[in-house]
Amino acid sequence: MPAHALPEVFTEITVDPFVRGWLHRASNGTGDALVLTHGAGGNCNAPLLVILAETFCAAGITVLRCDLPYRQSRPYGPPGPHDGKRDRAGLKNAIDVMKNLSSGRIFLGGQSYGGRQASILCSEEPVDSPTAVSALLLLSYPLHPPGKPEQLRTQHLTNLRTRTLFVEGTRDPFASIPEIEQALQLIPAETRLLTVEGAGHDLGFKGKSKRDQLPAKVLTEFQKLLSE
Repeated sequence: MPAHALPEVFTEITVDPFVRGWLHRASNGTGDALVLTHGAGGNCNAPLLVILAETFCAAGITVLRCDLPYRQSRPYGPPGPHDGKRDRAGLKNAIDVMKNLSSGRIFLGGQSYGGRQASILCSEEPVDSPTAVSALLLLSYPLHPPGKPEQLRTQHLTNLRTRTLFVEGTRDPFASIPEIEQALQLIPAETRLLTVEGAGHDLGFKGKSKRDQLPAKVLTEFQKLLSE
């Protein structure tokens, strides 16, 4: 039997905000599951998220790629200044859904804005909470706006007690590698950093450009994080 099948359209409308996206079910899987969401300008069909979902699914982890509530409300454009709280509520609902579908650990991941909201949500949840996740995957964490290193988005990191893998390009205008390394020192949990040489904020997945080895490297580093 193949390690994974084609993704299924997934919706859960009994919760508010509701959950919408694509479910990659792992055959003969570990029972573990990953909720994965997108950045400010995209949606859950971003090429990086698709290939990561396929890679994790092939390793036995069921993956839900989901649209944040702001993207469910409007197909284009960035989130508004007051969308964060509702977007985090949407991620929490997605986690609850996956807990009902899975027998193992639940992981949470996000690209850029989605990763930031994921990390804030985890910093707000006690580690022994029924809705707490076992690990975080943060892709291109937006540490500060481009060209404004003084506007750091690190306030919640001192309360983040979820082990976390950061994946960062060395040419990302939202954070230099030294800035990310300094931010990691604020987190009172196990962290790992995977750097992508020469990549910008898109980690090399813009347009037709792809870093074919990156998904496997992300999976390997994530598995190392879980074993520590």
